[in-house]
Amino acid sequence: MRILGITLPENKRIEFALTAIYGIGNSRARLILEKTKVDAGTKPKDLTVDQENAIRKLVESYKIEGDLKREVASNVKRLKDIKSYRGSRHARHLPTRGQRTKTNSRTVRGNIRKTMGSGRRKEEKT
Repeated sequence: MRILGITLPENKRIEFALTAIYGIGNSRARLILEKTKVDAGTKPKDLTVDQENAIRKLVESYKIEGDLKREVASNVKRLKDIKSYRGSRHARHLPTRGQRTKTNSRTVRGNIRKTMGSGRRKEEKT
């Protein structure tokens, strides 16, 4: 099953397969299935044509994939342009929501800066 150029995994349950689309998470996938009255345990290969079309029509009504990515990127660019604090944090690739940076924040900064041991040399025993 393909929706907006994205092929959904055929052997996963439809509620998890829908999350392969950027902009659809678990809660929105369940909401889509409730509105279209499709069982969450069904696999995409077992859906009827009518069910597929109903899901496709509802998914296309949301802002997903390219449009959503463009909107998020423009929001971040706007923050950088007005030189807000959050924009400067985005520009420096640091956490924007107040987390500490002395330790942790590996996801934003990357896994590069790892400290090794205590920084002191161990004395040799004779």
